Amino acid sequence: MTLVAIIMATLAAGIGSVWLAALLMRLGLGGRSNAVSPQHLLSLAAGALLATAFMHLLPEAFESQAGAHDLFATLLVGVVFFFLLDKAELWHHGHEHSHAAASAHQAHDHDHAQSHGHHDHSHGHHHRHAPRSGGWAVLTGDSVHCFGDGILIASAFVADIRLGVIAALSVLAHEVPHHMGDLVVLRQTSPNRRAALVKVSLAGAVTALGGVLGYFLVGQLQDFLPYFLAVASSSFIYVALADLIPQLQRRLTARETVLQIAWLIAGMVIVTLVSGAAHAH
Repeated sequence: MTLVAIIMATLAAGIGSVWLAALLMRLGLGGRSNAVSPQHLLSLAAGALLATAFMHLLPEAFESQAGAHDLFATLLVGVVFFFLLDKAELWHHGHEHSHAAASAHQAHDHDHAQSHGHHDHSHGHHHRHAPRSGGWAVLTGDSVHCFGDGILIASAFVADIRLGVIAALSVLAHEVPHHMGDLVVLRQTSPNRRAALVKVSLAGAVTALGGVLGYFLVGQLQDFLPYFLAVASSSFIYVALADLIPQLQRRLTARETVLQIAWLIAGMVIVTLVSGAAHAH
């Protein structure tokens, strides 16, 4: 009975938070109105990811028995790992584009009259759809984070059913703001919104895996939870600083700059308030 409750609660928290984030973006923040531009969403996402890492995940990790030196080493290794993951992703896409360029060159040799237009089209296609980094880093970090959430929920359910329900609701609440950030990042890497929703939902489903393993191995896995949190933090910090913030570093008017900063702070405030409420419960 407890295991069934854990599975249902972790799926509701992991996947439900993703769908709730997508719904909120569709109703307001995700609309195409002039009031909310893509730059605003990028600012909100950067603030949410940074606040999730520095105000929620890392404090939880350092409240454990794990040593500060080991946690900082894990954080450093995580940042380097996601940097290398990004390099591998960019190399893969560059390899694909080189094959496309070679095919275009062969077409040019075959029919010179039509190749000029085709070459111009492929060149524009390359620039329009050049992939942005951060997608795999977000999904990996999100999966690790959700796995840790599953362990937390399972631990709460093992102690008391009511405590487990409260923990699941708290996880659902504090996951919504940073899942909005995840969706924004993935929509930057791919124009397919449905694919972005499916990918983040699959990462959220890892919460159930953490819950099931946590139910059977709660004692052993608790010792590794701080390191899971540090790895998840490294992914969010890397994505915010290496991918989102650079996109915000452009010359803007004074009004646009103020709005950009306001949305950045709003992302931080939302996550901080929700995390604080979750800790209070």
